[in-house]
Amino acid sequence: MPTALIRRPSPRLAEGLVTHLERTPVDVDLARGQWQRYVDALHGTGWSTVEVPPIDDCPDSVFVEDTMVVYGDVAVIARAGATERRAEAAAAAETVAAQGYRVVPITEPGTLDGGDVLKIGATVYVGEGGRTNAAGIEQLRAALTPLGAEVRSVPVRKVLHLKSAVTALPDGTVVGYEPLVDDVTAFERFKAVPEEAGAHVVLLGEDRLLMAASAPKSAELFEGLGYTPVVVDISEFEKLEGCVTCLSVRLRG
Repeated sequence: MPTALIRRPSPRLAEGLVTHLERTPVDVDLARGQWQRYVDALHGTGWSTVEVPPIDDCPDSVFVEDTMVVYGDVAVIARAGATERRAEAAAAAETVAAQGYRVVPITEPGTLDGGDVLKIGATVYVGEGGRTNAAGIEQLRAALTPLGAEVRSVPVRKVLHLKSAVTALPDGTVVGYEPLVDDVTAFERFKAVPEEAGAHVVLLGEDRLLMAASAPKSAELFEGLGYTPVVVDISEFEKLEGCVTCLSVRLRG
């Protein structure tokens, strides 16, 4: 059974960082319900979940994907580009280590956010921009190359993280909302989607794609390609530049 790490929203969620969007009010109670339905969607499609201990003083801590990059039997523990988020990593590292992963930390001067990393088979794309720097990418390369990965740096300037702009379908095709992708030629296969949120999919297995309710046209597009969208409303997290990928770390068993 594949497993995902998750983390409950902080009561201070509404204070989360906003970089590329204008701040709008966040309904924390609604967000808690949306988070639970996200977790329920994972359970309903055959996933188990393990909770990272909550950290109430960190508003962005629900975006647990940013704390690590998992590849093979290694979990590279991120050193957040935003200093306010660095306290999120310790408990996440302990939790993934308890799942049997070898832990390798990113160290100063490197910075790395897990949301900047897109894995497609043995190719690992890493967005270099506001949150992840060249030193962090080099440390990630050093950790993953012995496992057979090829780490490729790509630019990220228009959005918060690489996976704010692109993710990938099960066949390896990169999908993205083209106005927010810095360089579509960086990817071997690219398919444009009609909505920003349509660029964000989580592969659940059996051609199922977890995606946001705010991208109905993209869901129709994916259905036409033979995939089955599993739709969740994450509107309150989208106000903080979050997406479906941010809310879990998929370990995949």
